[in-house]
Amino acid sequence: MTEKPPVSIFGLGYVGLTFAATLASRGFKVVGYDIDEGKLELIKRGKSPFYEPGLEELLAKAVSDGNLTVTRDPGEAVAGTDATFITVGTPEGLDGRADLTQLHSALKDLGKGLANKRSWHLVVIRSTVPPGTSRSAAKLLEEMTGKRCGVDFGLCMNPEFLREGNAVEDNLNPDRVVIGECDKRSGDFLEGFYKAFLGERLPPILRTSLENAELIKYANNAFLAMKISFINMIANLCERIPYADVEEVARGIGLDKRIGPYFLKAGLGWGGSCFPKDLKALLRVGEDVGVDLPLVRATVEVNERQPYKAVEFAERALGDLRGKRVAVLGLAFKPNTDDMRGAVSIKIVNKLVEKGAVVVVYDPKAMPNAKRIFGDKVEYAESALDAIRGADCAIFVTEWDEFKSLKLGEVAKLMKNPIIIDGRRIFDPRTIPPTVKYYAIGLGWR
Repeated sequence: MTEKPPVSIFGLGYVGLTFAATLASRGFKVVGYDIDEGKLELIKRGKSPFYEPGLEELLAKAVSDGNLTVTRDPGEAVAGTDATFITVGTPEGLDGRADLTQLHSALKDLGKGLANKRSWHLVVIRSTVPPGTSRSAAKLLEEMTGKRCGVDFGLCMNPEFLREGNAVEDNLNPDRVVIGECDKRSGDFLEGFYKAFLGERLPPILRTSLENAELIKYANNAFLAMKISFINMIANLCERIPYADVEEVARGIGLDKRIGPYFLKAGLGWGGSCFPKDLKALLRVGEDVGVDLPLVRATVEVNERQPYKAVEFAERALGDLRGKRVAVLGLAFKPNTDDMRGAVSIKIVNKLVEKGAVVVVYDPKAMPNAKRIFGDKVEYAESALDAIRGADCAIFVTEWDEFKSLKLGEVAKLMKNPIIIDGRRIFDPRTIPPTVKYYAIGLGWR
């Protein structure tokens, strides 16, 4: 392997494009392949098709320096590189199982290029897939190419653990690298690749079987989601106990080094493109092999109910919501992204509309996506204050820094009814002005 081998990346979404840009920023030659011509044209101009902090700056430089090129020809991408990373989506299927359509399509495209290549080539699956998928992928490539996995080409499963909104940082400074390998040569190549990429910032590397690597990703996401659902369950309890506050409870248990403080932030539930689909897929994996996963099921069930807490608070404060003007602030599933896939805001807005409320929405980055989702069912504000003006109630759904800087005393003057529902514990209950009627997740009545 050369010190920095040229690599191709199949699938230029959130995972693939940030990986491509960060690799290129470290001097790797990267060829990106995607079937979306519009996306490729944007990337050629150094523009990102989605918002991710720090990405567009890296992307513009990578394209300008010539370290990142894109193509619609998979054969070209494979022929000019030593390894191919597959980073396509594996969304939730109709039955809850992972839909591997995009993965199979990418493997077929890759196989055509691999069949014509004389030198050894490494295939790396970074997409989240059920256990056994990577081994099946190796067999599919063998059938397509007439080559042997572990001899003529290599294959690894290399799950990613990125946080949207922090994906650039997480690529450059990962907590660990997990390498599921079909043979030692494949694992050695990928380990050497990461040593060249991360240098002195190289974290612990775990080399294991393909199936273990696949399961690590699912178990990792299930555990993090379970911590969130657990603290939301405790939050619901706190709301019924005078003077209780889930923020203090979470702080207290988070100081236990066996538990830790991360993912103990109570709110309106988790969303995004990973947790919802991955937990449902894991449940299906259990069903398929005859193993019940009750903690995973409970984690999902708690989260399914949690977004509607915001609507319950609104009804408690206003009664019948018909004709009431409700501002929903924050639409992306988390701050620092424009991604609304699986966002809890969708459930909240749809339920408010169903109950006859007049809904006005605002998000610093996700408004274009919101308009595609909600159409003319809601009104769209130009700013947070524009959304709040004349509202009977304001629901904070995403904890953008922009919202944290709002002064609730001034906000109250703009509202018809100064009712604030803090779905992400943005504000300190001790500083709420007396003019504001304040409801918050996990806050017991005073």
